[in-house]
Amino acid sequence: MTPDQIEALFTRESGEFLFARWGRPIVPIVFGVEDETLSTVKGAFEAVVALAGHKMAETDPELGANCMVFFFRDWQELLDVPDLDRLIPDLAPLVARLVKAEANQYRVFRFEEDGAIRAAFVFLRMDAEMSKVPAEALALGQVVQTILLWSDAAFRSASPLAVAGGATILRPDIAALIRAAYDPVLPGAAQDSTHALRLFARLELPQ
Repeated sequence: MTPDQIEALFTRESGEFLFARWGRPIVPIVFGVEDETLSTVKGAFEAVVALAGHKMAETDPELGANCMVFFFRDWQELLDVPDLDRLIPDLAPLVARLVKAEANQYRVFRFEEDGAIRAAFVFLRMDAEMSKVPAEALALGQVVQTILLWSDAAFRSASPLAVAGGATILRPDIAALIRAAYDPVLPGAAQDSTHALRLFARLELPQ
């Protein structure tokens, strides 16, 4: 992975470079799934957080849970979730846009004063396409896309996952980049594209 490739993963379609990682322990909560899928999602969080060298916790002192994952069949269901409109401003117009776009996933992030990630909301509409994805791959892919603030186009042409020996795994280059991003020496957020060079310098790719 080159510095230019790293820079592209955090450069938004608007041309703005924006990097952020979690600044506090992650406390995930999952809605709309059975116990078996719940354990799969939580297992994916544990694996990716351990890879990053970050932490999870049982509760967030301010928010209770700071990473909420919603599984549902229809975007309109979100309008019936109690108090969600307090957590997601302009929820109704957002739902209308997502319905119009026929989207099957959407992520919303909240940030600390220093720009690090404070909270995340992951919305997954289980349409026919999404329902074909094995639970393990779906969970791993979503957690990877939540552990950092990637570009809005980062994985549009190539998934962060790969298949090895019949199992779905995180691509080694993306795994190495996540590890590098959580180097304690680095800041929790950056808006200067030279940050890509700092990430590149910390990459430890498998030989």
